[in-house]
This record gives sequence, C-alpha cells and structure tokens, in this order.
Amino acid sequence: MMIDSTNALMAQAQASAQYGSQNNVSNHASQLTDGHVKTEAQARKAGQEFESMFLGQMLSHMFAGIETNETFGGGHGETMMRSLLVDEYAKEMTRAGGIGIANAVTREILKVQEG
Repeated sequence: MMIDSTNALMAQAQASAQYGSQNNVSNHASQLTDGHVKTEAQARKAGQEFESMFLGQMLSHMFAGIETNETFGGGHGETMMRSLLVDEYAKEMTRAGGIGIANAVTREILKVQEG
C-alpha cells in the first residue's frame, strides 16, 4: 500500500514537472518577439535559451526509456534529478555550438524587430 501511494506521488510529480516545463517553453517562445528583446546581444541570448529548451525536450524523450541498474542507481532521487541532468546536458550542448537553432531564432527575432 505504501509503495503504491509513493509511486503514485512520484508519477504525479513527474507529470507536473513535465507540464510545467512545456508551459514554460511556450511562454518563453511567445515572449521572444513581443518587444521584450531589444539588442542583438539579448536576441542572441534568447536564441540560445530557446535552443537549450528545445534540446532539453529532445533529450528528455531520449532518456525516458533508459532503465537504471538498482545496484548502482535508481530510486526516486534519480528519477527526480534526471530532468536536471538533461537540462544541463542541453545547456552544455548549446554552449558548445548547438545544432543551429539559436542562430536561426536570433535572425528571426532581429528580422521581426526591424519591421
């Protein structure tokens, strides 16, 4: 009984975190072109943040099917920390040059601002 309720709470927490992450991405994406970004440096930063969020979403799907070895890992702590690890992987990939989304988003932000 206790294990079932703990698993239910963990599933609810994961679903809530996933929804919050998706909602945050859509809110941030809508703010990119509504006048919040003024300079080229701010546009570049917004493009990098967008690419990092995109890569985080892609990586989270990749890591979703990985089973952990109970001897050396697993448990509720690893389940909760995996999303943080995936976010850091995405940020590091973006810092290392990314996949080109940041440049495209930056160009579009600047184009929209020009008129």
